[in-house]
Amino acid sequence: MNRRKALGTLGAAAASLLTATKGVSGGESRNRPPNVVLVITDDQGYGDLGCHGNAKIHTPNLDWLHAHSSRLTNFHVDPTCSPTRSALMTGHYSTRTGVWHTIMGRSLLGAWETTMADIFAANGYRTGIFGKWHLGDNYPFRPQDRGFQEIVVHGGGGVGQTPDFWGNDYFDDTYWHNGKPQPFKGYCTDVFFRMALRFIEANKDRPFFCYIPTNAPHGPYRVPEKYAEFYRKRGVRGATANFWGMITNIDENMARLYAKLRELGLEKNTILVFLTDNGTSAGSFNCGMRGKKGSEYEGGHRVPCFIRWPGRLPEGRDFGQLTAHIDILPTLIELCGLKKPENLTFDGTSLVPLLTGTGQWPERTLFVHSQRIEHPQKWRKCAVMTERWRLINGRELYDIKADPSQRKNVAAQHPDVVERLRDAYEKWWEYLSPRFADYCRIVLGTGHENPARLTCHDWHAPRIPWNQAAIRRAPWVNGFWAVEIARPGRYRFTLRQQPTEANFPIQGDEARLKIADADVSVPIPKGATGVDIEVELKPGKTRLQTWFTEKAKGKSRGAFFVYVQRLA
Repeated sequence: MNRRKALGTLGAAAASLLTATKGVSGGESRNRPPNVVLVITDDQGYGDLGCHGNAKIHTPNLDWLHAHSSRLTNFHVDPTCSPTRSALMTGHYSTRTGVWHTIMGRSLLGAWETTMADIFAANGYRTGIFGKWHLGDNYPFRPQDRGFQEIVVHGGGGVGQTPDFWGNDYFDDTYWHNGKPQPFKGYCTDVFFRMALRFIEANKDRPFFCYIPTNAPHGPYRVPEKYAEFYRKRGVRGATANFWGMITNIDENMARLYAKLRELGLEKNTILVFLTDNGTSAGSFNCGMRGKKGSEYEGGHRVPCFIRWPGRLPEGRDFGQLTAHIDILPTLIELCGLKKPENLTFDGTSLVPLLTGTGQWPERTLFVHSQRIEHPQKWRKCAVMTERWRLINGRELYDIKADPSQRKNVAAQHPDVVERLRDAYEKWWEYLSPRFADYCRIVLGTGHENPARLTCHDWHAPRIPWNQAAIRRAPWVNGFWAVEIARPGRYRFTLRQQPTEANFPIQGDEARLKIADADVSVPIPKGATGVDIEVELKPGKTRLQTWFTEKAKGKSRGAFFVYVQRLA
């Protein structure tokens, strides 16, 4: 039976949208640099695609892209969200950029880094981001501070997380549009693609870089009911039905993207890249790989990567050489003929010689790890990778060619390989370690962000209320923000338990603020939703911490939200 026919009306809608665009002639000009559309999905693993052998998932449009792209079949990212995105944006190993966690102030992309958007913008491209940034919500870490000119994003690492607009739930949400909250109608993925397609159409006559980092299919697994029901009717149970439903919705939006590029005559002069940010979080098919999201084993960091440029790169061809997220930026620079800062070097390398067969491809040793703690620990959840070998946590060795499921540890049989890969890791660790003691500091008192809205998502602390459900539970936790005061003057700090739009009365009797030399306590008026404290500050690096104390209980919690304004 025809697979699309068997999948019913949901699949037919996507298939008809794709088929309707076939044969549309393109009037692309090869006299201008190519456009770039970069799509990265969130928590979708290698096995969450029909083209990779998953017989239950419905992804006809991503399968089509697979059939018409250069496919990197041994492509690796970090095992979690922010680290992968930092490496993708910079061509540098994530920990080198200051990013090794998804919260705790360790998801902020170091201000010293030059981003992909910076480079495209400097070369005359119009740049836009639509979806999930997850590399900082305050200056100097926001997308508008890092080279993006048109921006529609949610806050934090997912819709409904602490920095996101209060009450967002994937449907009819409020997102930040060029720095200001704006309500949108529709499902989150549909909104992000719709705004991306508007950006593409508005810039059809000039080169553009369009970055579409979806928050789907990251949890919580919310999707219009028809998508989940589609899978439940076919025997898929639990969260996987919603999870795969979110991917099918992404798949339909990919068809809309193809259609728009063809409608505008841009397909042949557009480089389209699709990848995912780590292993699957809720999929039940993993291509036989060990591990899922967060794992140092192959299933945690080997992901799909398709690169399509019609007539310029091979279509329908697999490239099994060892490649990674750090290679994408140098590749795009070469493909697009971009200039980069003279002193900028990459940890990755351009894939152009590999994809075009115009040069030698070197033997490589690459590294990934999952830290997700305040300070990185040597050998923690790490993989050292070569074409043949995987050294896991410095102890386990797997011959990935003979044992792709990583079931047989052969370290005892190959001590020379273990020693060689351990030595490579030691050198890599030494290369990264100068950043370990640094903080990526939120800068207060500039004209770029005044007032600033700080959230406990970026606390440095062992326990972080990283989503809005946790904020509502009002846990007894606290932490500090690493900040820098840009200019001297008087600053007003408004301490809140929930954000302004929630209008929630503070639970506590006394509020306290400590920053630099200032340590001020004031009573909390009954029913107050915010408490203002003003202090004089000098420029410099410091820590900011707050307390809401309930005297009767003898306990305190930090202010989960603090608004900071330089007054004069």
